[in-house]
Parts: sequence; structure tokens; C-alpha cells
Amino acid sequence: MTSTDPIADMLTRVRNAILVRKHEVVMPHSKVKQSVAEILKANGFLKDVSVVDASVGKTLKLVINDEQESAPITEIVRMSKPGRRYYVKSKDIPTVKRGRGIVVVSTPKGVMTGQDAKAQSVGGELICKVY
Repeated sequence: MTSTDPIADMLTRVRNAILVRKHEVVMPHSKVKQSVAEILKANGFLKDVSVVDASVGKTLKLVINDEQESAPITEIVRMSKPGRRYYVKSKDIPTVKRGRGIVVVSTPKGVMTGQDAKAQSVGGELICKVY
């Protein structure tokens, strides 16, 4: 089955895994999903990200937390959608929960956090916000 919005599918899988208290999620691999997951890992929202070669294609394995811990993600929301893209300039990139959360932005220089995009003064498409 092919999704029309693979990033929203990834975020939904993570959100559903947190709700049923699973500590890892496996999904089909793409470069954009991997870069978003690496940003979430770098900011402490995911424990580990790995790419596994399957018999057909690759899969992306996300470890949300250890089995005895609670999930560090409270809220994860898709901002830009296929029907309504959400582009911002660098000065208009929002802050999430007064800086405790992050915004993931797809810029011409690659996928990065909103704070990094502001520092490099580059705008782009808002992918998601995580708190």
C-alpha cells in the first residue's frame, strides 16, 4: 500500500506506538523520513534510528524509548499537508512551547530544526512540530 503523504504516515505510526506503549516502530524507508527521524534523535525525542535492509527494499526502525521509560514525545503534529503546503520565511518560523519543542523545516539547505534554520536565515516548508 502506498501512502500519499509518507511523512504523515510516519508521524502517525510513532503517535500510535506511543499510545499503545510500544518502544519501537518499523516502517518503509525514505531519505526524508530518515532525515526527520535523525533530527528527532538529535534533539532527544527518539532513542535510536537505524536502516535495515529487508528482502525487498529497506525499512526504517525507530526506537522511541527504553521499555521501562515513558515516551519523551508528548505531541507530534504534521504542519504542511499535500493539499495545503505551509511555507515560511526565516523570521516567521514559530517556536513551540516557548522553546521546549522543535519545528522541523525542509529548506533548500536540507531538513533541519527551526532554530537552525533561523540561525542560517533560511526559510522553507514546515514539516512538523514536536513537543
